[in-house]
Amino acid sequence: MGDGFQTSGGWIEVIAGVMFSGKSEELIRRVRRAVIARKRVQVFKSHLDARYAGVYAVSSHDQRTVEAVPIDTSEQLLLRLDPLAHVVAVDEAQFLDDGIVRVATTLAERGRRVILAGTDTDFRGEPFGAMPQLMAVAESVDKLHAICVLCGAPASRNQRLIAGRPAPYDSPTIMVGAADSYEARCRACHQVPQPSDAQTKLI
Repeated sequence: MGDGFQTSGGWIEVIAGVMFSGKSEELIRRVRRAVIARKRVQVFKSHLDARYAGVYAVSSHDQRTVEAVPIDTSEQLLLRLDPLAHVVAVDEAQFLDDGIVRVATTLAERGRRVILAGTDTDFRGEPFGAMPQLMAVAESVDKLHAICVLCGAPASRNQRLIAGRPAPYDSPTIMVGAADSYEARCRACHQVPQPSDAQTKLI
């Protein structure tokens, strides 16, 4: 539905999917279209993502960028919010606290268009952060897929690699990386060794 979705007041759009599926690229596209439509736009991003253009920009894997305000928490978003903004966009929403759901809902109720992009599952294939709740309260949800690097099927999982091997289940949930530490894979090719499996392979 994307930027074709409209209501008489505000609303929430969520762009979800795995890494390399084009989430940031789609968020940037919607932001640029809003600017062309003469809307006042403010973009935020988690400070944890400093890839490509750095912490003060949202960037896609193909190097497209828009300026952004780095934040650590949903409360910081409210503190730094432009009161005149018609459109509020947030990239890497999975890194923010659960309060982002309340913030997004409040902004929509106050007439803002809220666009949030994020990875909806972690490297284990499990729900990531507040993304499931954001998808539940949104008027519009677009779930994007990448291409599995092993078989070419639609990829719906983030494969984390450590020294070229699948990361075990008990690895930290948050470890920001790019192509050298993550791959997009389909359900069949996705691997998450249990701790006992990883130890057995090292013996």
